[in-house]
Amino acid sequence: MAKKDKAMDAYINKSADFAKPILNHLRQLVHKVCPEVEEKMKWSMPHFDYKGEMMCGMAAFKQHASFGFWKAALMKDPVLIESAKTEVAMGHLGKITSLKDLPGDKKLTAWIKEAMELNDKGIKLPAKAKATEKKELAVPDYFTKALAKNKKAQKVWDGFAYSHKKEYLQWITEAKTETTRESRMATALEWIAEGKGRNWKYEKKK
Repeated sequence: MAKKDKAMDAYINKSADFAKPILNHLRQLVHKVCPEVEEKMKWSMPHFDYKGEMMCGMAAFKQHASFGFWKAALMKDPVLIESAKTEVAMGHLGKITSLKDLPGDKKLTAWIKEAMELNDKGIKLPAKAKATEKKELAVPDYFTKALAKNKKAQKVWDGFAYSHKKEYLQWITEAKTETTRESRMATALEWIAEGKGRNWKYEKKK
């Protein structure tokens, strides 16, 4: 009988109504294909470990859910390989808003089996090469000026990790209207001044 983690039960129960059937379906399928799977909560999100290593994981947000494989970059499907290169979140299937957005069970099953095989063989993800030069982000002039007016936010921003800066900049620059952009900037400055990352709401509370 599959071992279920109560913390994962709670996560799914607290998720938005649209996400519950998606998460439950993925969870059931992973257990069906991989009876030895272990459920774990990591980074406050549901993950599935196999043979002591991460295999795949899922998450629910306000308007979409996501599902991804830890070693997607090593898998054969070109869609997974490509999404592994460009992902900014853990998902490799795009924004999932209903069961219809998921690939068929046959394809998902094949992917899970492939992910299991990688863990069976003890194949590891290649170590990330250490950057020899500091990563530079293109910060829009309007955001630079806004930061300059908020000394506290500026100080925190200067000490932020590259990933935190990137998440905020993507959120702001992807705004479709100037009104939305201004609103996001105001929120960003408030959160940054408080030392919060863009996705602080989803980070594990201690």
